[in-house]
Amino acid sequence: MMEVPVLDAMGRKVGQVKLEPRIFESEVNEAAVHQVVRAQLAASRLGTSSTKTRSEVRGGGAKPWRQKGTGRARAGSIRSPLWRGGGVVFGPTPRDYSFTVPKKVKRLALRSALSMKAKSSELLVVDDFNIKEPKTKLALEVLRNLKVSKKATVVIVEGQENVEKSLRNIPGIKTIYVSEVNPYDVLDNEVLIFTRDALGALTEVVKE
Repeated sequence: MMEVPVLDAMGRKVGQVKLEPRIFESEVNEAAVHQVVRAQLAASRLGTSSTKTRSEVRGGGAKPWRQKGTGRARAGSIRSPLWRGGGVVFGPTPRDYSFTVPKKVKRLALRSALSMKAKSSELLVVDDFNIKEPKTKLALEVLRNLKVSKKATVVIVEGQENVEKSLRNIPGIKTIYVSEVNPYDVLDNEVLIFTRDALGALTEVVKE
């Protein structure tokens, strides 16, 4: 069973915690992770890009000139895609990019992502940030004590709003609640930080 040290807000080791093998030592399925991350990113796309075809552009009802006898190429509308101000061929239209992924695949992908972070030693457990009021300065001090100077994701539980508010203005630091844990946020960082309470609550979120 894998163990990681538990650090306090000063960066000192105050204990050891065992990681749940079912979650942090499962077999990595990269295909499942790829599929779920793609689905999450696709769902976040607005899909509002829009262009008009030749039938939707205003004007162009009359034929610009007669078919024959002018010496010029024949033309049927000034809103042809070949003309300036004309319609767009195969341009984007509003659409929904999202697609569904089975729940079993989502859970498999999350276990795989967490296992990847644990095996690569990119996981920290903090006993308590010890932030009593929302202050970015306090959060920066804790991160310095933890030797975190890179892109990081911090996982907290409900009731730790002071931690979330203190961290949200720090570039490169993302805070999520344990109920929101997903493969993309688990992997999109150089270090994944759990509070001890969040790590304990994770077993309820990542179910078989």
